[in-house]
Amino acid sequence: MEAALLSGTMKAMLPKLFSLVEKSWNLHKDIKRDIQFLEKELGMILRSIDDELSAARDDRGAVLLLSIEDLRELAHGIEDCIDSLVYRASWKQQSSSLRRRLQSPKALLTGLQFAQKLQRMKQLVVEAHERRQRYPVPGQAASAAQADGSPSSASFDPRLTDADLVGVDEPRAKLLEQLAAAAEGQPVQLKVISIVGSWGSGKTALAADVYRIQAGSERFDKHAWVCAGLKTPGEVLADLLRGFSSDGHSCPGNVLNASNVGQLCVQVREQLVKKRYFIVIDDIQTQDQWKIIKSAFPDENDGSSRVVVTTTIQSVANACSSDNGYVHKMSRLDEKCSKELFSKKACPEKYSQYKQPDPTAILKKCDGQPLALVTIGQFLQSNGWPRGPACEDVCNNIGYHLETEETFEKMRRVLMRNYANLPGHALKACLLYFGIFPSDNPVRRKSLLRRWSAEGIVETQDSCDALALAAKNFNKLVDQNFIEPIDVSNNNNVKTCQTYGMMREFILQLSISQNFVTLFCDDKKEEKYVRRLSLHHKNAKDGESFKNIDLSLVRSLTIFGKACKTVLDFSKYELLRVLDLEKCDDLKDDHIKGICNLLLLKYLSLGGSVTELPEDIVKLEHLEALDVRRTKVNILPVEVFLLPCLMHILGEFRLSGKVYKKSVFLKKKTGNEVQKFLSEGKSNIETLAGFVTDGSDRFLHLMGHMNRLRKVKIWCKPSASSTDWTDLRRAIQQFIQDKKDENNDTTRSLSLHFDECFENFLDSVTGPCYLSSLKLHGSLTALPQFFVSLRGLRELCLSTTKLTTGVLEGLSNLSYLQYLKLIARDIEDFVIEVQALPRLLCLCFELQNPTLPTIKQGAMRFLVTLQLLCKDINGFSGINIECFEHLEEVILHPKVSQETQKQWEKAAEEHPNGPKIVLLKPGDEAEAESSDDQLNPAFSNMGISEISPALNELPSVIVVP
Repeated sequence: MEAALLSGTMKAMLPKLFSLVEKSWNLHKDIKRDIQFLEKELGMILRSIDDELSAARDDRGAVLLLSIEDLRELAHGIEDCIDSLVYRASWKQQSSSLRRRLQSPKALLTGLQFAQKLQRMKQLVVEAHERRQRYPVPGQAASAAQADGSPSSASFDPRLTDADLVGVDEPRAKLLEQLAAAAEGQPVQLKVISIVGSWGSGKTALAADVYRIQAGSERFDKHAWVCAGLKTPGEVLADLLRGFSSDGHSCPGNVLNASNVGQLCVQVREQLVKKRYFIVIDDIQTQDQWKIIKSAFPDENDGSSRVVVTTTIQSVANACSSDNGYVHKMSRLDEKCSKELFSKKACPEKYSQYKQPDPTAILKKCDGQPLALVTIGQFLQSNGWPRGPACEDVCNNIGYHLETEETFEKMRRVLMRNYANLPGHALKACLLYFGIFPSDNPVRRKSLLRRWSAEGIVETQDSCDALALAAKNFNKLVDQNFIEPIDVSNNNNVKTCQTYGMMREFILQLSISQNFVTLFCDDKKEEKYVRRLSLHHKNAKDGESFKNIDLSLVRSLTIFGKACKTVLDFSKYELLRVLDLEKCDDLKDDHIKGICNLLLLKYLSLGGSVTELPEDIVKLEHLEALDVRRTKVNILPVEVFLLPCLMHILGEFRLSGKVYKKSVFLKKKTGNEVQKFLSEGKSNIETLAGFVTDGSDRFLHLMGHMNRLRKVKIWCKPSASSTDWTDLRRAIQQFIQDKKDENNDTTRSLSLHFDECFENFLDSVTGPCYLSSLKLHGSLTALPQFFVSLRGLRELCLSTTKLTTGVLEGLSNLSYLQYLKLIARDIEDFVIEVQALPRLLCLCFELQNPTLPTIKQGAMRFLVTLQLLCKDINGFSGINIECFEHLEEVILHPKVSQETQKQWEKAAEEHPNGPKIVLLKPGDEAEAESSDDQLNPAFSNMGISEISPALNELPSVIVVP
């Protein structure tokens, strides 16, 4: 796995080398020649590593590990050279000759020093190559199955496994219900039940439990259990035929050729035709694997046969059960079941009456994962539990035990296999990146994607930008259950996420051991060559801790809690790309004066007591994302919009061109120059979320020149000197104008708070318009006129005092709407007619007085999620969920009465689709920017009021388990 990450590092570096040769930075021809040499050599090394990775699954041999460490050091050295040159060039471009002489950084390489370093790197490449020739990597003899440690179908009989299960009564009953004979009116075809969940969640144990029950009955003519992990479809089909033979049925021929998939399909079909069969396929890996296996099952079926598959991948589960199927998502054990399972494995029978130590720390660490609970329980029992080591001692050293203890071998192999199966090095690096964050810290998805992009974690492609690729990688990690969503928006986009349990420990141990992350946490220090530095929870406050670390080479700095002066002295850093101080407790204005010399910085997030941005922030010409949401900054200089690479500005501020009177940039780059810069199409800003305006800001005239703008959030605050909103309406008109002839928009989002504006504020905005997402917070008696010609709207949120019949009638005509959220104190009587909102997938009502509209049969027929966040709702309030044949979940306010909750649960049981009834978790505060519509406290004394203050007690996060 170390080789995979190194391969990724080198792939990311080759374009940099190429860029150095192409850019006109007045490089000497000998330097260019050396760079071209390194480019070719790294390409050859990269191909060599890829060949070794494809030739062997187990790449942890000692010689290979040493070779990889050697190459990693070389790669880092070359990258340091490259970035130092870029930093040097940027400094020269921005500084006068006098300033360069007086303020040049100590570590700034001269042309001669850079040439000498390149020569040294060139020599290191040669030496590394010679070492690899002298000490070739030995071949790997271990088979895939042996490397994995998974039981093969030939040796594994689920009927003989330990049936001492905990917490499976309810899921077992659900699965047996799905396995029952088809009811009258249901499709007569093969039914596939998928069990999906993360590693160690008990999928296989649950499937084995169900298999034991079904195999003991006479309902099916044939039974078989096969494992599909790390096997080709041909091998799975061959195992299936052997399974039929071992079940007492004849199997044609003694020799099965796994490479002849077509012949195997014929043989399996012959065995199953006109038979009732029950088959379990454990650990399906890909959709293609399933398609080939499924093709072996007979087309003629009376609806009585069943296939159960288990997988860690949600998309694979959905594909397997797409036709007349059922997907069961594994849940982690609750505290009671976790404690019961742990005690069974940890405490010997003879000590059953012995008062056991408090296992809270263990239960928290295992996070309801059965395999983790069993493994740690067995480890403690072997070490004398309950008289042996304390739970806290084991938890504090869990990474060491995971890496070295024999008892942890199975769990270690399961974790490593899941990690190894991630396709591509970039996805592995994205997963290890979670080692930066504390376990109790929810990670914002969009911030994470911007960080990945800024650090070059994902490979860029001509057809797709870095953020889009980062989003794809994130979705893959969620799909494969490596990370779990915490907050999910109304349109099912993940807002915040986290790693969990032993997966978190595995990621942390692996990221540190591979020097991917250097972590200062609980006084544990890893003083190595540092590239990503993370400080947790008020530790590392002593500057002595950093005396062995060259901070000038750090690429990423993240602080949670407090830090020492050494860490916050930004004159020591030069090559930083990511600076995340959002949760740095003691950050003040004085600390960030040196940030403007971080000329390679791409991502900047500030917090603490910061009240203003440095005057020279416009020097950060590589900056892509600026996040000041957690600061007290309420004025943003308009000169920020001159940053050529800036794409995302996040905060709650007014815009001004007069705040920095002493700035040399203000003298040179006037407002006219800002307008010229924007009108020439040089701006790359995509997100502006958001700014406060009184309608007269000069910036409103400039907004129309931001051709790449995709997301805008605006708070309208009238002032004594301005009550005219013409400029703001014009800016909104330009932003939402339908530009389908000019570009292919896929997303364009507007969030507008106009509570203090007059009621017909938006009436003069006209079509044709294009928006994919719209959030309106203010007084509405009818929908604005531009809704009639609004194209592409998929997501709509309306927050107002009262939802009138005029507004609701307008909503019924939005035929492309998929996600609708309505927030109000009251709602007028209204009937949603047949065929209204035909594409709606999610509907949310957040009402103080829960009088809901009447919904006729045939309206919103494809609704999947219904959210009724009304604490005083009484029963169904006129809602008949039988109208929604595709309904999957109903989310209720956590304070609804138990009687109401029971009524909904009973209705869900009687519904053909069996939707889940979920109570919204109280007290969860969203940090996701998509729901961050509250104003900066700095504006509280300006008379800006919140929308629907009586609704503040409602939770704002929808948690979908």
